[in-house]
Amino acid sequence: MMRKSSYRAALAGVLVLFAGAFSTAEPIVSPTWGFSIDLPEGFALSGGDGKNRFSFADASSDASIDMVAYTAGRFVSAKFLIDDTLKRLKAKAEPVEFDYRGRKAVLARMEFTAPFGKAEGWALAIELENADSASVKRPLLLMIAYGKAGASANERRYLSALDSLCPSAKDKSASGPVSVFSYPPTGKKAVELFIGSTKTTANIDASDAEASKGIIDREFGLLTTYAKSPLWKEAWVRFYRMIWRDSYERLGNVAFVVERTIASDGKNASPRALAEGVLNWVQNFKYERNLLGSDFIDLTSAATERRGDCDSRALLMAIILQRANIDALLMISREYSHAMAGVKIEGVGAKFAYGGGDWIVAETTAKVQLGMIGQNVSDPAKWIGIDFPALPPVKP
Repeated sequence: MMRKSSYRAALAGVLVLFAGAFSTAEPIVSPTWGFSIDLPEGFALSGGDGKNRFSFADASSDASIDMVAYTAGRFVSAKFLIDDTLKRLKAKAEPVEFDYRGRKAVLARMEFTAPFGKAEGWALAIELENADSASVKRPLLLMIAYGKAGASANERRYLSALDSLCPSAKDKSASGPVSVFSYPPTGKKAVELFIGSTKTTANIDASDAEASKGIIDREFGLLTTYAKSPLWKEAWVRFYRMIWRDSYERLGNVAFVVERTIASDGKNASPRALAEGVLNWVQNFKYERNLLGSDFIDLTSAATERRGDCDSRALLMAIILQRANIDALLMISREYSHAMAGVKIEGVGAKFAYGGGDWIVAETTAKVQLGMIGQNVSDPAKWIGIDFPALPPVKP
């Protein structure tokens, strides 16, 4: 999606204070039940009681989403809830049960008759967090994404909407329900990592690269539908949020090994030194684009095969630093066809003003120091900042 920017001879010494970062829509959170959703752009609240029932509609695609939360004990299981729903809708479906991070869940592709005529879509039932720790039973959430039958272009929209669900706050950095259903973990395997002159190993799941590619392709296919939409910025930002969420836990051990290796001699233990070390690592990747697909190299492959475009490298860097408890974000520009990382640390360098703070820029595709940026890509009005949930460091 991004191309490598050319750099002028006057690159060194450019210190620009970026301002006016673009603010985008955030995921919707239910204070009553604790779940959140990050729906595709265009959906607006169209009904419900604001507490237990929610309906959303997208006028541009004729897609709808209905959500209903049920108290613990109302239905004996997620499977019973789905069966009851399909029966009431007189829907044709084949529900499939699966486990989502210790919760029972059921997913079903369905066909039924709606007030507007023949309809099709997907239904998801899943256990929520139980506020009463003494109770064995859990509340349940039903989420249905649907529209007119035959609207094949909406299939990605339905699945992306369901996959954006976080049943609880602790799921916001984990792959979504549809992702886990489609690409269940298959077992850990060791992979080689080359960090500078050091050769080491890290553990990933054997399905991580395939799973990430599948999610990226789905989200990119959805993103292309917003190319001429006034919501293109919001859709672009959501695209990266979805990739971040799917990648964060997958990269857990990789991030730990990279951090440990860079800081092993004690000289690179400070936040800035670590950021410089990670930046130097990704700057040495092979520049590569996927022009036949999403034009985004999945982050597992980027890290283990040392390849990728600017946005893959920048997002990988941001996740590694975030897992080390260093605030980092992604910066993207349609005008410059480029991406960089931003790091919230002390020190000199070009800064990007976002969210009430200054972020030192990190150029991942040119061999320059942290905080240096080319004058030809320095217009603050042409950059969009994308931040991610603040999470504690995890050491697998």
